[in-house]
Amino acid sequence: MVFSSILFLFYFLPISLILYFLIPKRFRNLALFILSLVFYGWGEPRYIVLMIFSTVVDYSAGIVIDYYDKKIYEPGRKLGLLFSVFINLGLLSFFKYGDFFIQNLNSGLNLNLPLLNVALPIGISFYTFQAMSYTIDVYRKEVPVQKNIISFGTYVTLFPQLIAGPIVRYKTVAFEIDNRRESFEGISEGIKRFIIGLSKKVLLANNIRLLWESVKMMEISSIPTFTAILGIVAFSFQIYFDFSGYSDMAIGLGKIFGFNFLENFNYPYMSKSITEFWRRWHISLGTWFKEYVYIPMGGNRVNRIKTLRNILIVWMLTGIWHGASWNFLFWGLYFGVIIIFEKLFLLRILEKLPTILRRVYTLFLVVISWVIFSFEDMSLMVEYLKRLFGIGGNLFDDTTIYLFYTNIFLIIILSIASTDIFKNLYNNIKLKWDKVYILEDIALTTLLIMSIAYLVDMTYNPFLYFRF
Repeated sequence: MVFSSILFLFYFLPISLILYFLIPKRFRNLALFILSLVFYGWGEPRYIVLMIFSTVVDYSAGIVIDYYDKKIYEPGRKLGLLFSVFINLGLLSFFKYGDFFIQNLNSGLNLNLPLLNVALPIGISFYTFQAMSYTIDVYRKEVPVQKNIISFGTYVTLFPQLIAGPIVRYKTVAFEIDNRRESFEGISEGIKRFIIGLSKKVLLANNIRLLWESVKMMEISSIPTFTAILGIVAFSFQIYFDFSGYSDMAIGLGKIFGFNFLENFNYPYMSKSITEFWRRWHISLGTWFKEYVYIPMGGNRVNRIKTLRNILIVWMLTGIWHGASWNFLFWGLYFGVIIIFEKLFLLRILEKLPTILRRVYTLFLVVISWVIFSFEDMSLMVEYLKRLFGIGGNLFDDTTIYLFYTNIFLIIILSIASTDIFKNLYNNIKLKWDKVYILEDIALTTLLIMSIAYLVDMTYNPFLYFRF
């Protein structure tokens, strides 16, 4: 089940809200837990057992860590932590990377081992990292142990951000799990945020997707350079508005239920360096790797060689987290190498350049990265990069002109919407006119109606990050 669907908007969500707000507060975590399992099980019923198993494992690990903490017995505490990490990473490795490992083993050693052919549980990368953050935080004594398994299950399975993030670390919502207060203000803000996210996904991401798919279906080795540019620019917009739209909807739903999830995007395409880009893009993932991998390895508190090693390891893991394919590993290393160069000397050079040049530099490298990201077939990736840089073939043809004219208006809208222009304009109007909420309500209602109208006609409406 996806947020941008008639089923969710007109059936699941209204029923969930009615049940949630009608029952006494002491039962609301139980209601959310059950509703979240139904939400997840709608598309993956057999993997509900896997999620419940993961929940029980991490709940038990927390209890073990707390028990031995009171006994002042460090080996016992470590045993609880290692139990959680081993089971979680073991499940993630089996389901997500098992066939990848076997395929490469067969290829490298000329074997013929059978593939596992197991379906990837939706969102396993997200809820696995989320669950591990709890046991690590308990082990570090940053949060108290959660002794109510229903409350803990609510945290792990919470449907607003269950299958595509943002990754919510336990310590950011530990208090709200059992002590949150729903309010009309929160519900109002949540509805606004949800509508904005829905509009991003349905009106922007889904429409520019058509351009990218048109280009990707062509014979890559013979497409004109400007067609290749149009295509990857379209994908750059699609992945941003798709994922940030989902994050907006998740944050909005969280507010409705009394949770305050941290932001996951902050206008990343306005960045002036790759280092800054990754402070603005998928913030929850970057924060997770920083908190639980980079800093424990020493971060930048060690010598320069070890610091650079730590950066490369984190970015290798960041890449492979996105998928069991070599292109994702190269994608992570691509950013890791650039960030190392920026850390060593590039940032000092960039700081002397005009802002516009710094943004051009960043966008150029980010767009190239999306070519690596989008093609799991390495030969196609290389061919696309060749066409992108004008190696062989034509600059443009009649199809290029057609695609440009039929999408230029949408591209202009996407370009503006990916900056903070609308946000600043709204804030300026708000300062001068205290009844700006009238325009806001009209705009949001219009966006909602348009989004629903599009959904009625759409037959293909996936979120890109579901597969991660």
